[in-house]
Amino acid sequence: MASLSLATVMALSGCASYSPEPVVPNSTGAPEGFSKYYEQVANFETCGDGLYCADISVPMDWNDPKSEAISIATVYRQADSDPMGFILVNPGGPGSSGYDWVRDSPEFVGTNTLRESWNIVGFDPRGVGSSSAVECLSDSEYDEFLYGVTGYELGSEQDLAASEEATSKFAAKCQENTGPLLGFVDTVSAAKDMDVLRAVIGQERLNFLGYSYGSFLGTTYASLFPSRVGRFVLDGGIDPTVSDSQQTILQIQAFEKALQAFLENCEQFEDCPFSNDVPLGQYQIQELLLSLESEPLETSSGRELTIWAAITGLIMPLYSESYWPYLSTSFSDAFNGSGDGFLMLADMYNDRNEDGSYSTNLIAANYAIGCLDGSGTKDMAEVEENNERLLEVAPILGRYWQSDGTECANWPYPAIAAPTDYSAKGAPTIMVIGTTGDPATPYSQAKSLAQDVLADGFLVTYNGEGHTVYGGDVECINEVVDNFFFTGKLPASDPNCS
Repeated sequence: MASLSLATVMALSGCASYSPEPVVPNSTGAPEGFSKYYEQVANFETCGDGLYCADISVPMDWNDPKSEAISIATVYRQADSDPMGFILVNPGGPGSSGYDWVRDSPEFVGTNTLRESWNIVGFDPRGVGSSSAVECLSDSEYDEFLYGVTGYELGSEQDLAASEEATSKFAAKCQENTGPLLGFVDTVSAAKDMDVLRAVIGQERLNFLGYSYGSFLGTTYASLFPSRVGRFVLDGGIDPTVSDSQQTILQIQAFEKALQAFLENCEQFEDCPFSNDVPLGQYQIQELLLSLESEPLETSSGRELTIWAAITGLIMPLYSESYWPYLSTSFSDAFNGSGDGFLMLADMYNDRNEDGSYSTNLIAANYAIGCLDGSGTKDMAEVEENNERLLEVAPILGRYWQSDGTECANWPYPAIAAPTDYSAKGAPTIMVIGTTGDPATPYSQAKSLAQDVLADGFLVTYNGEGHTVYGGDVECINEVVDNFFFTGKLPASDPNCS
């Protein structure tokens, strides 16, 4: 849910371990009519210990040099020693804040080794967080939109009509509260903004670390500017050539697989309500979800755990094995008549605070960016075909992804044309990391991105569970990535870490 700047030499002040060198802009490759953005001076100000923040201007419309300027919020964490350069990072989403990540939790970006010698740059893409941002609903309206139910049988004609009306109203609110910016928060435009950031921080080539959706953003940049690619690491790689409907099928299949992995390991948790009989556990989960469709569970907060809150709360801990104990507790709560655990997890996923406010615009930005990157469909024959496939690959969760994609069918702006070629031909080797048990960006996508889509991609496999891996506890992955950022060298072959 970022910014930097260039032109004249500018001394930066700070209170870190050494005096930072002045930023010397590099406006190489500025498109005709847009040089002022590539040559702006970044007014970096201290915003924490060894942290420097600035707002960077970019054009709202990259097809019109005279269009209104918008702001990209940017922060960099100064290296602990004399820096080798800058690495731009994106945590995913779309809609997650790279600005907040680096400003508030810099110790969780990459590894100690990386932070020792590199300036780490976080930013909020257009539409996100502290940048010129998308605005849609009030807090109470978000509660109804995210947690509410239609009152009709799930999947019935009335339910589908009510859901379509809700998403249409959501889109109209986004247009009303955001204005023209809503039509320009696509990934291609965000990738072009990244080239302004490259210029502002004085880099001839951009170094980049992107997680999940960040891998798609990075692939898009590399496809648009292959000659300006430095060292790129894409963790949780997404294959941009896969259709939206197929992306959904692959993802829900991977989440179903992750749920099975949880059941296979659940007995290690003290309050696990399941036996080691996985099919029985799957049946129990299916029955619980079916009951929630018509009978929400009470919670200690006075709010109800609806089926949609439960699904969100179930999905959230499948992103990482470290959350599985919370998933175990939440199932135990639910089987005992309390929705507290799942509601807490759903609120975490949606960035909802205890007081009912939402701390970020994650949901709004996710919809807005996603709908511009891929338009929805109103073809019910196509929807029904996708629904059948969803139920086939994910008997438990597929029911709750039916009609996925229709939420963009009434978006007020058309999808933006994507690059026709994502090969990034001419760019140096791009590292792609895939986790075999990744539920959100399935391993098959990282594999195809590295081996089939990119002209020069290198696959690094982690044989394990969870969504993305670099910067965590897997030393094998950390060593490979750190070595690549420091030397540009790759292993002789996929290290197949575990």
